[in-house]
Amino acid sequence: MNMEVPPIIKLDEDVINRIAAGEVVQRPANALKELIENSLDAEATNIQITIKDGGMKLLQIQDNGTGIRKEDFEIVCERFTTSKLKEFEDLHKISTYGFRGEALASISHIAHLTIISKTKKDICAYHFRAHFIDSKLQGNPKPTAGNQGTIITVEDLFYNMMVRKRSLRSPAEEYQKISEVVSKYAIHNARVGFALKKSGESNDIRTPQNSSHIDNIRTIYGNAIARELIDFSLENEPFKFKVKGYITNVNYSTKKFQFLLFINHRLVDCQSLKKCIDRVYTTYLPKNTHPFVYLSLELEPSNIDVNVHPTKHEVHFLNEEQIVECITSALETKLLGSNNSRSFFTQAKLPKSLQIEPIEFKRDESDTSTKQIKPNSIVRTDAREQKLEKFFGEPSSKKVEDIKEKNPNESLTEEEYQKHNESFLKRTENLESKILNKTEDIFTDPEIEYIEQKKEQIEEIQEKSKDKCSTKQQTTNKPLTTDFIKKITRVETKLTSVLQLRKEIEDTCHRALRESFSQHVFVGAINPSQALIQYSTKLFLCNTKTILMELFYQFIMYNFQNFDTYIFSNKISLYELSLICLELPEAGWTPEDGDKSELAKRITTVLSDKAPMLLDYFSINIDESGNICSIPILLDEYMPDPKALPMYIVRLATEVNWDSEKECFQTFARETAQFYAEVSEEPNQTGKDWRWVTEHVLYPAIKEYFIPPKSFIENAAILEVTSLPNLYKVFERC
Repeated sequence: MNMEVPPIIKLDEDVINRIAAGEVVQRPANALKELIENSLDAEATNIQITIKDGGMKLLQIQDNGTGIRKEDFEIVCERFTTSKLKEFEDLHKISTYGFRGEALASISHIAHLTIISKTKKDICAYHFRAHFIDSKLQGNPKPTAGNQGTIITVEDLFYNMMVRKRSLRSPAEEYQKISEVVSKYAIHNARVGFALKKSGESNDIRTPQNSSHIDNIRTIYGNAIARELIDFSLENEPFKFKVKGYITNVNYSTKKFQFLLFINHRLVDCQSLKKCIDRVYTTYLPKNTHPFVYLSLELEPSNIDVNVHPTKHEVHFLNEEQIVECITSALETKLLGSNNSRSFFTQAKLPKSLQIEPIEFKRDESDTSTKQIKPNSIVRTDAREQKLEKFFGEPSSKKVEDIKEKNPNESLTEEEYQKHNESFLKRTENLESKILNKTEDIFTDPEIEYIEQKKEQIEEIQEKSKDKCSTKQQTTNKPLTTDFIKKITRVETKLTSVLQLRKEIEDTCHRALRESFSQHVFVGAINPSQALIQYSTKLFLCNTKTILMELFYQFIMYNFQNFDTYIFSNKISLYELSLICLELPEAGWTPEDGDKSELAKRITTVLSDKAPMLLDYFSINIDESGNICSIPILLDEYMPDPKALPMYIVRLATEVNWDSEKECFQTFARETAQFYAEVSEEPNQTGKDWRWVTEHVLYPAIKEYFIPPKSFIENAAILEVTSLPNLYKVFERC
């Protein structure tokens, strides 16, 4: 950065006559635009603006630029004094915003102007304070404390021009116009930090230094625009121009065309380009709606005339029609290439909850009239309304739903126990024969008896469960909760590795996704691995298995050493389970891996050696004979698919890192979570099918407990399918 301050000189008379424009300050926004451009020309990296009464009472701009030399103060506010232009020919290569030297002169004639400035060479923060009336310096500059840069204060604008003052709009409207000017310059000059506020209040606009165009658009215009932006760039050698910027795709539309155009970094208006761009979008957007477009066009300085309008708001350039046609053609091609909504592709993007607050409808009790809510803003809050099953008829498992539900806290009668025992005896006999035959459908029916019991009673339960006609233990009438935050009997874990893993879960939490899951409404289950949920006005497709893998991993971490257990009514041999798994195609066994029997023995040995640790930490009981007797309960009323048990046993022995404590717990939890994430298509222990379990067990747990990680942004665990506003736009096009 060149911090050398160029001297201010008075232009020659012939140059004055050729560039004189009769600069007229129409409103506070015009004056501020000129002052902002002066600050940018001074290489400022931070610009702060303070406004009072819409700029009429006070308009102050402070920058950290090169400043004004002391010897230039006498002529700084005279007409046609500038440091940016010496000869008329310089206009052909002008690279600064200002060049006429009229802005400060015009302002000083219609307002009270004060300048405080300091250059880099001034010592001891030596500032100069000067007061100007009608371009004339009043008094001598006096030293004062301050930082490098310039502070220009404009007070009582139009105090001597009452007609122009009365023609202005309200202070609020004038402030809005000022805000628009600051917003546009802040977006284009992303490396410069901008701040705008009303006097005595906090900032309305604040952008950081060295930001990006998209970040500043998001800060100023909101994420509704920023998330729909697509990059646009074009370079043309024949006409010697290049353009870059950001345009919204066809999913975004607004009633007002928001068009930001900078030509050679100067904020200008080009009606021909604006109309052509708007015409292109007409094909894609609903009637009477428009896009957001920000473009920065760079031309050869010799091909552009910036001196055609007093406010420099309009420019003329060579080959205007051809350049406009090139830009609009490239823009239309860009829109065609990014028009995903017409192909109805799902995109792995974050829900709208990342940017907006939950929608709430409040009614004034004193207002007896009913306010109508637009259909495209209605949010469904009752999960019983319009569920997915309504459109496909009742599921084949409806008979299960018609079975009378029994209170889980109510104990069974003696007759019911007898029926249960007879049925269970037949099923266990079938299981024994299947194990001997080693058939792949060994776990067609769930053969795990659900027993709620405290950990200190495990050994007692094992003795009682040896009887094939074992009954439900009567140690407690109320099932223990599997809430991973609060349990009836809880052992506080002090292992550093587990505490670290819990902290990693919390540190990687995506807060906005957490809000989406915690406030969702369940729409329907498509299959055991996919379901639809609604949040606000958006519909999302969820990968149930991916979500459950993360949820059960979190359950294991937060419920460490505090699991209730499912106890097998008949012990199952690890060796037999390993052989069954090795016969499956998905196991990937090849002759090079060795004999299956030897591999099964090794798997049994590995898990048997870790039996004390597995029982203590995870409630997995493996006896001395190499039989698995129990597995943990991670969620009430939910049991994993027993068909996946053989593969789970083999993966525990082969995929868990048993050498490092932290990695051991982490890999074990991941493998266990993967096993539990397999939703069984068979009825659970209470006779409920997978649809009921998904809706009434799994997604309520997700809603209450799930801590979604930031990785969900990229792994397509949740996909936005559509939204009410976008659907209404589609119908509006029809």
